[in-house]
Amino acid sequence: MSDTPKKKPWLRWLLAALVLLAVLLAGRQWLANRSAAPKPAMGAASAPQPQLELGPQDLLTVQPTTLSRRLEVSGSLKAVNTAFVKARVAAELKTLTVREGDAVRAGQVIGQLDATEFDLRLRQAEQQGAAARAQLEIAQRQLANNKALVAQGFISPTALDTSASNEAGAQATLQAALAAVELARKSRGDATLVAPISGLVAQRLAQPGERVPVDGRIVEIVDLSRIELEAAVAPQDLPALQVGAPASLLLDGSGAQVAARVVRINPSATAGARTVAAYLAVDPHPGLRHGLFARGSVELGQTTALAIPLSAVRMDQAQPYAIRLRDGRAERRVLTLGAQGRAPQATAGSGDWVEVRSGLATGDQVLTATAGLVADGVRLKAPAAALAASAASR
Repeated sequence: MSDTPKKKPWLRWLLAALVLLAVLLAGRQWLANRSAAPKPAMGAASAPQPQLELGPQDLLTVQPTTLSRRLEVSGSLKAVNTAFVKARVAAELKTLTVREGDAVRAGQVIGQLDATEFDLRLRQAEQQGAAARAQLEIAQRQLANNKALVAQGFISPTALDTSASNEAGAQATLQAALAAVELARKSRGDATLVAPISGLVAQRLAQPGERVPVDGRIVEIVDLSRIELEAAVAPQDLPALQVGAPASLLLDGSGAQVAARVVRINPSATAGARTVAAYLAVDPHPGLRHGLFARGSVELGQTTALAIPLSAVRMDQAQPYAIRLRDGRAERRVLTLGAQGRAPQATAGSGDWVEVRSGLATGDQVLTATAGLVADGVRLKAPAAALAASAASR
């Protein structure tokens, strides 16, 4: 019984040693298996670089192109002839027979102010004129009688001079009374509202029953037969802009395109903005309205040079560049750009083209915007049709 406790520590140490030995043997076997695994060959480390296949729409052959230079313009449409019908006298608006959209002719009566006061003033002036005429007739008879009496020696020449002065005064009084009659008649006529031009009623600014002051606006009339676009032009674009240059405009909202031409250029700049107003006469179109906004471009001329679509120019670096296909790889080419314009082969919505002054040559093939972002040196596979076109251009 006393020997059993003495054997237990020795057994524990023996078991621990056996476990440690088993761990060391397992680790040695794992290292041996790892070192015996086959290593990859040296050639397998450099796998072949992937190749990007391009479509016909992804490549463009650079060649001389005729560019139509254009100046982008925008502004509000304005009728050349507009007029406000204003009250020439202060009175109550009695009638107004037109509303917005009604067509009127020059000289057409479109309304009436209350003329009661002016009728009374005209009658008063006519009565004063009649009284002045009667006084003149009395002075003329007295002058004739005094002339006869002077000839017979009954009165002195001084009395005759007095009669002549009275007759002249009566004559002047009559003329003043007649002028007052005409003035009252004019005021009576001003109570009638007349359209000064032919056109359409754009605004009705007063209603019957309102009292309008002198020069108070009642109706606005616009003539849509002649419409102009007033566009602000930057000073650097003025040398190329000439009177008579054709233009094409797009009306906001309707999407209709109308032709126009430059008819005038303002000789002075706008204060503050430092832009110069150019006026474009717009051809007649059913969609034209006074105050609409329109945008478009003016043709400034044509030039022939190497050009590519502006969308093919990459702008994500410090300098603009294009990606050229050379020996089956993508090559980045820094560009020096020139004027922008519209190319004859440009389709609707393809945008402007830009002149390439350096960086590319005739026959080079560049990637268009549809190819997306391509890194420098990437292998490219061009379609057979694109390669044939490049060879023919060279």
